[in-house]
Amino acid sequence: MQVKPGTSWQDAYDRCCEAAPEAFHHDRVLNHWGGFWQRDGRPAPVFSPVDGTAIAGPPRLDRAGAARAVAGAVEEHRRWRHVPLEERKARVSAAVESMAAHRDLLALLLVWEIGKPWKTARADVDRCLDGVRWYVEEIDRMAAGRAPLPGPVSNIASWNYPMSVLMHAMLVQALAGNAVIAKTPTDGGLCCLTLACALAVREGLPFTLVSGSGAELSPVLVAGRSLGCVSFVGGRDAGGHVAGSLSDLDRRHVLEQEGLNCWGVWEYSGWELLSRQIRASFDYGKQRCTAYPRFVVQRSLFHEFLGAYLEAVGSLRFGHPLAVAHPGDPLPELDFGPLINASKAKELADQVDEAVARGAVPLHRASVESGNFLPGQDISAYFAPVALLDPPRSSPLHHAEPFGPVDSFVLVDTEAELLAAMNASNGALVATLSCDEEDTYRRLAPDVRAFKVGHNRPRSRGDREELFGGLGASWRGAFVGGELLVRAATQGPDGERLPGNFPGYTLIP
Repeated sequence: MQVKPGTSWQDAYDRCCEAAPEAFHHDRVLNHWGGFWQRDGRPAPVFSPVDGTAIAGPPRLDRAGAARAVAGAVEEHRRWRHVPLEERKARVSAAVESMAAHRDLLALLLVWEIGKPWKTARADVDRCLDGVRWYVEEIDRMAAGRAPLPGPVSNIASWNYPMSVLMHAMLVQALAGNAVIAKTPTDGGLCCLTLACALAVREGLPFTLVSGSGAELSPVLVAGRSLGCVSFVGGRDAGGHVAGSLSDLDRRHVLEQEGLNCWGVWEYSGWELLSRQIRASFDYGKQRCTAYPRFVVQRSLFHEFLGAYLEAVGSLRFGHPLAVAHPGDPLPELDFGPLINASKAKELADQVDEAVARGAVPLHRASVESGNFLPGQDISAYFAPVALLDPPRSSPLHHAEPFGPVDSFVLVDTEAELLAAMNASNGALVATLSCDEEDTYRRLAPDVRAFKVGHNRPRSRGDREELFGGLGASWRGAFVGGELLVRAATQGPDGERLPGNFPGYTLIP
């Protein structure tokens, strides 16, 4: 086994230096603010989760440096908000097509920086670009009667979807007339985002891209009074801190936080379909905000459910995303690669061990060594699938999203128990009910506290016109997706109540 020729980290970084030498120096990556690439900040050492290879680290700014960057974005916003919509459309379209020309390099960076398998990485890039093309076509009707925000949009997002979530949002925010600030995710995605930003900036888009500690920069990137909106994607703990910083400010905000997305199985018989869906649910090792880590199953059906589940997990393939037996072989078709880092893999292993010690029953526990790896490579960031029956209430696996390939099962005997178990985390982004009868689904779905509830199929963030949000503690602020993403990034008539989950009201579109 070997890394496929032409796909090494050095190959990828050399291509970045060739494609955007203004943003990539031979020894480090630069920040972008004030309209220029800046060789400031202190680069931190970083290692790829794929095999421990040393890769480019984020050039971390301190708070004063971030304040200068925000001031520069405010100046850019004052100019950009007056650029005619037709010109904004042309510049965003040019940026998208420039990124499309570097699609495979952007995808390769996602493989090395955050461990996405090749097919998944390319899909992440494609979803970003195709989604923004749709917004360019639809923006005229969406922006009619609306104006840009009074200040730039500040984005703080998790590492798992740098293109299809973060860059997609940035491009649409700029299309809507705003300057845009983004902090590179602490755990990965630096070079992918830097290359995409370099290509966008060449087309005249008002992007600011900086790195640094969330705690250090939060007073500037969240609480700064010159900002027009704060957009956050991440966990509940970090989201709570962001919400606390916003609590005394009358500021537009979009805070997407995690929830325990549950899949209920009640009066159901379509096991072959469910088995295929379970396998598909392991895409990217369940490191997604819309992953399904909890199955709530009717007790009398559990033996059939378990057979379908074990068939699915027994067919999963994971390992090094770039390892091939021969140089001419295609890259491997994997369900997932590593977790984001070795610390996360150890955290999950400790949580599983603790849950089992307190009474959870391990029904499936694969071996990491069964993955597809290079001889002798570092596999400390890899985690093989685990399934537990009834994790104890004291365990994080009972009430929180694990963000890895760990599933838990809860058995129930009544519909009331089913709903209670599916609502264990006080709100979720998505949920699914597998039940044969449409009437059963229609009776149960309204009592599931999730923004989207699927019938015999999983739900996801969605693309283009599909709306997205969360209920309960999984979301704060304006909902997004479709025209709501543009509404969240623009001002409407006085007194407008945006669809969303706010302290004073919840408005479901």
